[in-house]
Amino acid sequence: MHILLTEPFFTGSHRQWAQGLAAHSRHQVELLTLPGRHWKWRMYGGAVELARRFNELETLPDLILATDMLDVATFLALTRERSAGIPVALYFHENQITYPWSPDDEDVKLGRDNQYGFINYTSALAADRVFFNSHFHRNSFLEALPGFLKQFPDFRGLENIGAIEAKSEVLPLGMDLRAFDEHAIGKAEQAPVLLWNHRWEYDKGPELFFKALFRLKEEGVEFKLIVLGEAFGKYPPIFDEAKERLSEELLHFGYAADFSTYARLLWQADILPVTSRQDFFGGSVVEAIYCGCYPLLPNRLAYPEHLPEAIHGAHFYENENDFFPALKRLLQTWNEVPKFPGKQYVEKYDWQRLIAVYDGALKLP
Repeated sequence: MHILLTEPFFTGSHRQWAQGLAAHSRHQVELLTLPGRHWKWRMYGGAVELARRFNELETLPDLILATDMLDVATFLALTRERSAGIPVALYFHENQITYPWSPDDEDVKLGRDNQYGFINYTSALAADRVFFNSHFHRNSFLEALPGFLKQFPDFRGLENIGAIEAKSEVLPLGMDLRAFDEHAIGKAEQAPVLLWNHRWEYDKGPELFFKALFRLKEEGVEFKLIVLGEAFGKYPPIFDEAKERLSEELLHFGYAADFSTYARLLWQADILPVTSRQDFFGGSVVEAIYCGCYPLLPNRLAYPEHLPEAIHGAHFYENENDFFPALKRLLQTWNEVPKFPGKQYVEKYDWQRLIAVYDGALKLP
């Protein structure tokens, strides 16, 4: 089976997922991509350029696999002479209907933010099968659609929601987790090592995270800190404040130059305190759990899907007011906490475990 994977935003986790699928699938997976920059323009213009390239292909695929960054309806309209009859599957890494936009975004200020969510909606309508990376993502998208569509004056198409639901299912993010194994190292620090390994963006909750650490330091609670993750242009200023105020605790601060460095730092860390306000799957969280980091997670989003319910009480806090006392208590009793067997909980997302599920799901009737 020949699959054409169309990705207008070929970077980061989107790139890793696409390359992982191509490397592990028993199907022939061909990548049709654009560089991962200017995400808003990619959602608008990416379909036009990728349609042009599709129309120049010598061999047509058996399946078109698109991601949420592609305007599927526009792509199919511009390729209809060649794509007619080819089934289309759509994979949602994220969606712009339930994503928490920054209040500083110009499109939010001007009331223009609905257009990106509408592209996601029409893409789901146009696809033959729709995949979401978590149950949380699927449920939140479908639950948000009625309110989203009711904003518009008439012909809202609410009956379309049932059609999208009927053709949608969950297909967890495939990850190359076993690549971390060869970089495993022992824990060397006496004080527990906290980890931040997410993007430097507002939706990851850096204010709550670092303010808790400032308070812990003021109260004399010992810890070390590794700060990883990528900053895209303008980032929350609390990162610079943290670099200065937590200089004595810092073991690493900034983006890891290569995978081996990133992996070693994850194995070096002990505790993963998470404060994100949005995560449709949580790839960075899963990576840290795989490397043995003890997670302290908000009881929301996709996180409950990653750990068995029997241990939720030890790893989840209910709201922001609970975060600081939960983290302080964990640090103060760290010597009594048993080793966390994270790998056994999340290795289900490794490509070698998931690829048979993917290959079966992508064989559309």
